[in-house]
Amino acid sequence: MHRQILIAMFHGAFICTWLVAQSAPERKVEGSLIISKRDPAVEIQLPKSADYIGADRWVLYDIADCELHAFVEADAQHNVQRLYWVQFEGYVSTRPELKHTYDSPLHAQIGGLDFYVDTWVRAGKEETTSGSDREHIEALIRAHRYKMPAGMMYVRLVHLLDEAKRKELMIIYGEDLAPTGFSVVDLNQGGRSQDRWPQIAKSLVERAQQKIVIRETRPSKQ
Repeated sequence: MHRQILIAMFHGAFICTWLVAQSAPERKVEGSLIISKRDPAVEIQLPKSADYIGADRWVLYDIADCELHAFVEADAQHNVQRLYWVQFEGYVSTRPELKHTYDSPLHAQIGGLDFYVDTWVRAGKEETTSGSDREHIEALIRAHRYKMPAGMMYVRLVHLLDEAKRKELMIIYGEDLAPTGFSVVDLNQGGRSQDRWPQIAKSLVERAQQKIVIRETRPSKQ
């Protein structure tokens, strides 16, 4: 009996993962506007100067249905200057025990939605975890022949849809670090200019709030 139950559970998880893997992205993109009919029902307007480079949908680490949309602003040589990474994510039904556990004390408001806020810097040559969502967005960037700079600074904005904390809207906004005059090493913990990072990060968050416009809409009936 226990063996049959385990087989049934494995089969159910496999079918759930397979169905998501076979599904096309649900959200529509019109220019620099993302239209989401559910989870959450919103319209996300990015700057008109942002070029859409595509979407991806897959099951992240076999536990979460992820739908990613990527936009970039780049120079004439295809060097990325700004990145807009929008991701709709929810744990699969076969893992009911899972929930998100964000604990950042920093929050931001965009379009009436509350977001957890995290900021960091990252070197362009830093190793990317296999199977991660970053691996997926980097693949989109490379496929369109864009090049990432030597260093980027990022702000991650995460909105949890409800008290269950199983679904999220994540928006990551990134900028080329070069205009600040600092390197990733300078601003990281222990770097010679780490004391400058809080103000740089604060300004980065403010720019993200200015560039990203969110409007709640009525969810579509399923």
